[in-house]
Amino acid sequence: MASSRFSISREDWSLHRQGQMDQERHLEKVREAIKRNLADIIADESIITSDGKRMVKVPIRSMNEYRFRYSWEKQERAGQGNGNSQEGQVIAKDGSAQQKGPGKGPGAGEDAGEDYYEALMSVDELGELLFEDLGLPHLDPKKQPDLTAKKYQWEDVRKTGLQANIDKKRTIMEAMKRNLLHGRAPLEGFSRQDLRYKTWEEKFEPQTSAVVLAMMDTSGSMGEFEKYIARGFFFWMVRFLRTKYDNVIIHFLAHSTEAREVTEEEFFTKGESGGTRCSSVYDLALRIIKEKYPPDLYNLYPFHFSDGDNLSSDNAKSVELVGKLLEACAMFGYGEIDATAGGPAYYRSSTLHALFQREVHHPRFSSCIIKDKSEVFKALRTFFGPDAMAAVQGVS
Repeated sequence: MASSRFSISREDWSLHRQGQMDQERHLEKVREAIKRNLADIIADESIITSDGKRMVKVPIRSMNEYRFRYSWEKQERAGQGNGNSQEGQVIAKDGSAQQKGPGKGPGAGEDAGEDYYEALMSVDELGELLFEDLGLPHLDPKKQPDLTAKKYQWEDVRKTGLQANIDKKRTIMEAMKRNLLHGRAPLEGFSRQDLRYKTWEEKFEPQTSAVVLAMMDTSGSMGEFEKYIARGFFFWMVRFLRTKYDNVIIHFLAHSTEAREVTEEEFFTKGESGGTRCSSVYDLALRIIKEKYPPDLYNLYPFHFSDGDNLSSDNAKSVELVGKLLEACAMFGYGEIDATAGGPAYYRSSTLHALFQREVHHPRFSSCIIKDKSEVFKALRTFFGPDAMAAVQGVS
């Protein structure tokens, strides 16, 4: 009896791999959903206030968990029960008469809420997705190449590896060669020995020395919302720098009317009060640069976050010092937090952002306004994203 051309061998390895392949496809969809929701996810309070080491639950609102669903519209909504109901007794209400929307109206609601999937992942894994196309803009060649950056190169092909890294083209070519050597049709079948996997090597490329000056306004006008946004940005900035670069130097500066250098722990936990004199922190940054980091040897990156509320008598001096920082630095980044959308509204007739936009005209000056916690993502990409790196190419 002639055997069928479509018979399945008991040794068909693909059957044993189907479950794992389904799982890998699901994990890839989870990854894609997380990337689509990064702006909301990275601003979550449980992540920003964590130590950065533990696992966190990430809600992904564009994915649903697998489960059976029943149509509420097709269910019976009223019945006579055991037959003891009386004439005129209200036994059910039409949903159209009630206030629509999940969780709205008095009492326990009956409308479906928004479905979402919770993925458990580490802050490092989340950072990998966030940092994959970020970088320090305008890293000029300097005399001290103390900074190295990790780089992954796909340089080898092996017979074993992760299923996600399978090299389909080479696998097909190996199957064709084997089948032709045995006098069969080129694509008659595949076997384990045909599989080829791409593998990478981790390399470290020497980069130029970099110093980052993290400057945060801690004056009385910085409310809970403003402090949360500023700390959220610097939390991810520090993780980005230490993930992407080795030996990067970070100084933490806090200010009200006076500025001082603080420890990393103090920077993220302690608050102050009093008025605001932004020139104090710019002056401190310049002193640190003068004493420790000659501009011809280091790439310097000052980043300042404030609510924009500054002593009007200090504005001219602040603009002058920002100009001096721009002469010495690769880039100056200023982020202003507008609390009118996320917290108590302050009198904002004149802000530093408006002043800088009017008075500072330099290609290496970059700024953004944040009105919502999800815009921390926008700030990171404003200062470190591909557009930021492209914008400063060739600027001397």
